[in-house]
Order: sequence, then C-alpha cells, then structure tokens
Amino acid sequence: MIKTSQLTKKYDDMYAIRDIDLDLGQGDLFGFIGPNGAGKTTTMRIIATLLTPTYGEAYVCGHSIYTHPKEIRRLVGYMPDFFGVYDDMTVIEYLEFFAAAYRISPQARRKRCDEMLEVVDLEFKRDAYANTLSRGQTQRLGLARVLLHDPAVLLLDEPLSGLDPRARIEMRALMRRLGSMGKTIIVSSHILPELADVCNKVGIIDSGVLIANNDVSSIIRQVRPNMAILIEPAQKEKLDQAAKLLSGDPLVHSVDINEGVIRVAIKEYNADYSPLSSLLINQGIAIKRFSEEEINLESAFMAFTKGAGSKI
Repeated sequence: MIKTSQLTKKYDDMYAIRDIDLDLGQGDLFGFIGPNGAGKTTTMRIIATLLTPTYGEAYVCGHSIYTHPKEIRRLVGYMPDFFGVYDDMTVIEYLEFFAAAYRISPQARRKRCDEMLEVVDLEFKRDAYANTLSRGQTQRLGLARVLLHDPAVLLLDEPLSGLDPRARIEMRALMRRLGSMGKTIIVSSHILPELADVCNKVGIIDSGVLIANNDVSSIIRQVRPNMAILIEPAQKEKLDQAAKLLSGDPLVHSVDINEGVIRVAIKEYNADYSPLSSLLINQGIAIKRFSEEEINLESAFMAFTKGAGSKI
C-alpha cells in the first residue's frame, strides 16, 4: 500500500529527511515517532504528493508520486496537525462542502456525511457551528472530513496533540477501528507511550534519519535483548539466598538486587522462565512478586535517539 525507497528532501545543505525506506501493507497502523522537526511531516506530505522530494521514490497502492499524483490523492486522506474550520458553517455544512469538493454526488452526499459523523461519534454536534467545537471534537471532525471519499490510506499528523486524556482515549479507539476496516494508517506523534497500544509497526525518526523501523515487540527487543524478571521474596531475610540460587541457574544471564527486589536478566531466546519460580519454591522460598520488567516505546525512543539502541 505504501512503499518508499531512499526518500530524501534537502534544502540547500540541510536534509529534512534522508533515505527513508518504508514498506506498509493493507491494515498496517504505523506509528511515526520523533521530536518536532525530525522529518515526520515532511515524509507524510511527500507521500500525500503535497511536496516533491529531492530524490528517492514513493508509491501508494502501486502508483508513483511522480507519475500518478492525482490517483494518489484520490486514495489518500491527509489530516494535518492543525487545520482551520469555517466560522459560519455548521458541522454538517462543513462536511457537505468537502463532500462536494470530493465530487460525491448530491444524492449520496448527505447520507455519506451522516455516516462519517457516526463513525467519529460526532452526530450530537451535527448542527453546531464548527468553530464552537472543542479541540478533540475538531480533530474528529477533521478525521470525518478525510474519510468522506473512503480513502485506502490515512496520513494523520499529530492527531493526539493538544487533546485532553479522555479525547486521546477516544481518538486511539477510533484509529483502532479504522485499522480493523483494512485502512493503512500512518500516525505521527511525540506522545510516545500511547502509540504502543494502537500501532502494529513503529518507526523512530531523528534529525531526518529513520533509525528504527519494525513491529513494536521487535523495537523493544532491540533496546533490551535480555528479558528481565522482577522477583520479591515474601521473607526479606531470604533475599540473598534467593539471589544466589537464581544466579546459578542456566536460564539466567545476570542477577541484581535493588531495594528488596531481585532483577533477573534471562538469557536471550529463553522465553520460558517459569522454572525459576519452581526453583525458589522447592527451596522453601515463598514469592511475593514474580513479574516481567516492563519497557515501553518511550524507553525505546530515548535509547535509540541517544545512539544507545545497539548498546543496551
């Protein structure tokens, strides 16, 4: 659905993006993570045919951005991070205006607009003026607008920015729903942890360079190749005994103690660590806590952007 090869945009001696390679299939929900100015918007605008690259290639549904830009625009729904609404239009009038621009027939126009309001859960604001909506409601209206022509690809630039917690939850649920409908979605954000629950693939970009690009679990494994288990004995006096037992087990890479909790790094490729609990229990050591150490996309982002991704 979306494929780029060595996609590069250069302004004089400065690279906005450099050698961006993406390969996304139908139904992929790709989280594009990076700080402001990293190149996320530039990449999305090139894919949407709103910006011409210096060199490199991009295809959307098999169409080249150079030879078939009109076909791509029919297939893409692009929502920028900030967009204006017309002061003197109601929500339904706003959508009907853009439905006409998309050349949806007058007979089908009103029905399509009502359907999109239902998709984004904004029917109750149908007759409200567009400029009276909250930030979250405006974002949903913008999403309804780009869905009017039923695009196969959605490019959502910072759709969670500026939203309150409830609006972010609702927007994430909406993105999951769109992904389940088979649409290919690129969503950019610097709100890192929230994309882990939404996206099946993630790209981390910094200073115009895509420094990581894989599914979420693979990205996290690159940051932490050794799975870690946190173990807390029920009896503090058995902490050292438990640590000594664990350190001698063939599954264990290393053992550390911090504030009454044993951190056990498991050797690579050993996903089944259940024998460790049996080892302790059989030696009469009751366990109060036995859980995997969590790591999220925020930790991965910090590691990669510091150049530490290959060192951790």
